[in-house]
Amino acid sequence: MKHSKKLGINSRLIHSGEFENPLGSATVPIYQTSTFIFESADHGAKCFSGEEDGYIYTRIGNPTIHALETLVADLETGTQGIATSSGMAAVNTIYMALLSKGDHIVSSAAVYGPSRVVMEQHWSRFGVESTYVNTANLDEVKAAIKPNTKMLYVETPANPTMDITDLVECAKLAHEHKMVLVVDNTFSSPYLQRPLELGADVVFHSMTKFLNGHADIVAGMIVTKDDALGKKLRSMMVTLGCNMDPHQAYMVIRGIKTLGIRIDRSQGNAMEIAAYLENHPKVAWVKYPGLKSHPQHELATRQMDGFGSMISFELKGGLKAGKILMDNVKVAILAVSLGGVETLIQHPASMTHSKVSAEAKAKAGITDGLVRYSVGIEDVEDLISDLEQGLDLV
Repeated sequence: MKHSKKLGINSRLIHSGEFENPLGSATVPIYQTSTFIFESADHGAKCFSGEEDGYIYTRIGNPTIHALETLVADLETGTQGIATSSGMAAVNTIYMALLSKGDHIVSSAAVYGPSRVVMEQHWSRFGVESTYVNTANLDEVKAAIKPNTKMLYVETPANPTMDITDLVECAKLAHEHKMVLVVDNTFSSPYLQRPLELGADVVFHSMTKFLNGHADIVAGMIVTKDDALGKKLRSMMVTLGCNMDPHQAYMVIRGIKTLGIRIDRSQGNAMEIAAYLENHPKVAWVKYPGLKSHPQHELATRQMDGFGSMISFELKGGLKAGKILMDNVKVAILAVSLGGVETLIQHPASMTHSKVSAEAKAKAGITDGLVRYSVGIEDVEDLISDLEQGLDLV
C-alpha cells in the first residue's frame, strides 16, 4: 500500500496507507497475534522506551490495524489515526484524554444518543460539565461557552435531525476560546466531508457505518492533524484497552475500497427518495441536505462534496403513522445503525435516542414522529415502491 495525496479520492480508498509487505501480498494480511517477537532483549527494551519502532503487543499496535489507521488518516488528511473497538470507544477515549474534572463541553443537542447519555449520566459523576445546543445556530454556541469550556463537540449532519453545522465558523470560535473542536464525521465519511481541512482538531467515526459499509463489523477511528494531540489520544486508547481486533481492521480495509461507489449509489437514491417523500400528501416534512427546502442547503453545498444518504421525515399522522410504515416496509430493514449497502429504517425517539430525556429530545428536535431512513444501494424504484405500499396502509 502506498501513502499518496496526489491520487484522487477513489484511488486513495484502494491504495493509501502504509504497510511493510515482505511477501508481496496483494491485500493486507491479518496479523492475528497478541504478542510480537523481539530481536533481542535490548531491542525489546528500546521498543518499550520508544527509542525504536517495533510491534510489542496488539493492544499497543499491530500491522493490520496500523494499515487501517494510516489509510483513514490519509483520507481525512490528518497525521495520525487511532483505531478503536467501537464508535463509543472512540467517543470515550476522546472524553477521557481531553477533559478533566471541572471542564465544560459544548455539544450538538441532536447528537448520537449514547454520546450524549454517557456524558450526562457518567462523565458528570467525575465533574465534567456539559451544555447541549443547536450548533447549527452559532449564537447558541457562543452563548453556551464558559470560562472552563475546553471542547466544542459537533456532529454534522446531526443525528437524527440532519441539521448542518458550519465547521469553518465553529473552528474559528473554538480556537478563539482555546477550545478543541471535535467532529463526529460518521454521517458523511471522508468521501463527502473532511473536517480537519475546515479547521477541526479531532475527527472521529463509527466505522461500523459508512466506512465498513456491510453491517458486519463494529469499529471506531479517531484522526488528528496534530501529532502531539494524536499521541495523547493513542496513549489513552492503549490505557483504556479499547483497541481494535486485527480481523476487524482487515474487514474495514476491505469495506473502504468500495466506499466511493457505495456512497455515489446510495446518495443518488437518497436524492430521488427525498424528493418523492417531500411531494407525498401523507408526509409532514422531510429533512435531507440535498433538498433546497433544507434550512442549511447552501452550507451543505459549500461544506460537503455530496449530500449523503441519510433522510429524516415525519408523517402527518405522527408516531402512529410512522409505526405503521416501519412495520410494513418489505425491502427496507427495521433496524438501527446506518451506512450499509442495505436500506434501514428506525425510530430514534424510542430506539437510538431512547435514553435521552424527553425534554432534551424535544429541545433537540427529535420528535416522537421522526423516522430515520438510511438509504442503501438497492434499485431506487424498489425502495420507492416499498415506501409507497407502506404509506398506502397509513
